[in-house]
This record gives sequence, C-alpha cells and structure tokens, in this order.
Amino acid sequence: MARVTIEDCLKNVDNRFTLVHLAAKRVRQVREGAELLVKSSKNEDVVTVLREIAAGRVIAKKQEKQEDE
Repeated sequence: MARVTIEDCLKNVDNRFTLVHLAAKRVRQVREGAELLVKSSKNEDVVTVLREIAAGRVIAKKQEKQEDE
C-alpha cells in the first residue's frame, strides 16, 4: 500500500468520528510502547496506525447502550 487514505480506513470503521478516536487511542498505545501490527519503515506513528486500521488489524468495538435503572 503506497499511500493510506481515509477511504481505506472507512471500509473498516463506521464513520470519521470513530476513526479519529480509534486512531488517537492507538497512537497513544504505540507511543507508550505497544508493538506495531504492520511493518513500518520511516513512517510517523499516525500514518502507521492508519495503515493498521486500513489493514483491519485494529478494530473498534461497538458499545452496547446501557439501560437506566
């Protein structure tokens, strides 16, 4: 994959809002020492994380709505 695009990522994520939050959380994990899930040569953390999302290696879990009791 020469370039990663938002459209590549949106195939695996519901919407752009979820994509931003998922990418931000994953970048924090990587910067704190988590292992990369795809090969990265000289890319910035954000680009590498977007490649992980586009490759389907990082997935957002859907939260179930909580009922008020």
